[in-house]
Amino acid sequence: MGKGKMNQKAAALKEQTEAAQKSAQAGKAGKPAQKKGGRTAADKAAVAETTGRKAEAADRTADEGLTKIFEERLHRHHDELRWLYMELYENDSMFAELCDQMYQFYMERNDELKKLDTNREKDKEWYKKNDMLGMMFYIDNFAGNMKGVQSRLDYIEQCNVNYIHLMPFLDTPEGRSDGGYAVADFRKVQEKLGSMEDLDALTAACHKKGINVCMDFVMNHTSEDHEWAQKARQGDGEYMSRYFFYDSWDIPAQYEKTVPQVFPTTAPGNFTWLEDIGHYVMTSFYPYQWDLNYRNPRVFNDMMYNFLYLANRGIDIIRIDAVPYIWKELNTPCRNLQQVHTIVRMMRIIGEIICPSVLLLGEVVMEPEKVVPYFGSVEKPECHMLYNVTTMATTWHTVATRNVKLLKRQLDIVNGLPKEYVFLNYLRCHDDIGWGLDYGTLQTEGFGERSHKQYLNDYFQGYAGESTSRGELYNADPVTGDARFCGTTASMCGIEKAGFEQDEAAMERAVRMDLMLHAYMFMQSGIPVLYSGDEIGQVNDYTYKEDPNKAADSRYIHRGAMNWKLAENRKDPDTVEGKMFQGLAQLEQIRRSEKVFMTEADTWTIETWDDAVLCIGRYFEGEKLIGLFNFSEYDRTAWIKEADGEYVDLLTGSKIQPVDVQMPAYGFFYMKKIS
Repeated sequence: MGKGKMNQKAAALKEQTEAAQKSAQAGKAGKPAQKKGGRTAADKAAVAETTGRKAEAADRTADEGLTKIFEERLHRHHDELRWLYMELYENDSMFAELCDQMYQFYMERNDELKKLDTNREKDKEWYKKNDMLGMMFYIDNFAGNMKGVQSRLDYIEQCNVNYIHLMPFLDTPEGRSDGGYAVADFRKVQEKLGSMEDLDALTAACHKKGINVCMDFVMNHTSEDHEWAQKARQGDGEYMSRYFFYDSWDIPAQYEKTVPQVFPTTAPGNFTWLEDIGHYVMTSFYPYQWDLNYRNPRVFNDMMYNFLYLANRGIDIIRIDAVPYIWKELNTPCRNLQQVHTIVRMMRIIGEIICPSVLLLGEVVMEPEKVVPYFGSVEKPECHMLYNVTTMATTWHTVATRNVKLLKRQLDIVNGLPKEYVFLNYLRCHDDIGWGLDYGTLQTEGFGERSHKQYLNDYFQGYAGESTSRGELYNADPVTGDARFCGTTASMCGIEKAGFEQDEAAMERAVRMDLMLHAYMFMQSGIPVLYSGDEIGQVNDYTYKEDPNKAADSRYIHRGAMNWKLAENRKDPDTVEGKMFQGLAQLEQIRRSEKVFMTEADTWTIETWDDAVLCIGRYFEGEKLIGLFNFSEYDRTAWIKEADGEYVDLLTGSKIQPVDVQMPAYGFFYMKKIS
């Protein structure tokens, strides 16, 4: 119990004691005390005093029990946490403050969350099970506000989803938010979305239904409207030291020699000149997002307090935005520096002391073999989960080329990593698709990097390769020829084009392709995540062009509002929505009922002798499953050599021999060994 509650009880006890004393004095003076039910006021006061003492004793015992749990966890991690902290900051008083504040946040954590902590401490592998399925969405696009999301939890359950990622909802300036990633207040919800009390209610309601809640923690930078930034802009040295300020171009010029640009066309450079105060400030992303200086221990401490505050609101998964950028150092690329790992490791330790049920999800946009350091080690783990970004991009490369060679190689790399490493797999998310492929391997196949990126962007805009895709480019650079692509899964699969042209045969093929890609994603090692709307085949939304705050950002093409009118068709198998929803429901049911989909399962690729057909095997505790996926619009034959018994196709219930499997266009099979 916090000090505030203890003080309230002490005050109440004091009042009861004073009342008892007055009654006793009145009795001694010969004045009759008022009776009620045969008990004098003095008797009542004495009982109240006794009850108050018992309550205080119970509270003290409970507090002692909680303190013991905290102290045990702190003792377990203290030496490492202190060593890491002192390695960065060499500041005893700031470390002592951090520990004091950690205790306060622990004591303020409510009973239900503490119970969740205890249960998940006993089952540390809880998030690696085959029933985990995520969905990500913007709150306003999905249901208007947080109360709206709470009213739609039944729908989320119908989607078999037990993990929702609420896209950025903290306070941001209108028109300068970068989709919510320019945070002005880490302890305030955007007014249009609700309040912190609404968040408390939503997370509590989710927990009652067994749904985990994820949110973004943007710790690399703040909005220029944040309180710290405003004070820094007024010349307050303490707050200027929380960012990177320079009164001349000398040092920024040195940074620019080694630091790559994040958005070279829409936000070139890594610094912004502030005319009003005559200083440059580091802004790696956008001019209104000021990079935080984690060389200052005050920044680390205060951001950890924000982290714990949000965890105490009932958040289960904290997505750390732009992890590699957190530490800045002159004469380096300011990417993936060792100090970043020290900070993430400290976050992991702090979480295990205060809120061990909370997972860390790292946003690290690199190849799987290069993101591995962000998992840490088995002895000293960092992030619990990371995104499988490169495999996502390689998947769409496979769609455009009808060639699975690079994807097979990518999956082999992921499958070769330790099973302790958990990846989040997805087809689409809120962001663009950057073509960060393995061009070293592609060049051996005759693909040039620039020409292939051009082909991919042309293909998905519908201009090349007999494409049925629709979408738009983002951040196109005419000098380098580089660009990223935006579009929903359904539009990239041809559902938008087929619907516009009223072509039933093309629509059937597009829906089958969409379902095939999801079936393949479910076979990957890790946790699958849907983007809201994909479950009903929602297409691109071009109305963003009518909003001046969004028109310049083509990523809003796939961030359209959830079409609840179309969602009503999800039970009608004759509609696109019904075919998608029910098709995904079948895949989800298979996944959660078959233990070969556990994260720890052995996973490997199998040769098919057809460049358009991918084959994935999974094995766990004596059970074996083979998945086949045709990435071509033509019928194919998969020549696999797995004639080691009888198999059944889990999708149809038909027995099937996994040798020369006839694959329809964009067809797929889940073949389980039964003997």
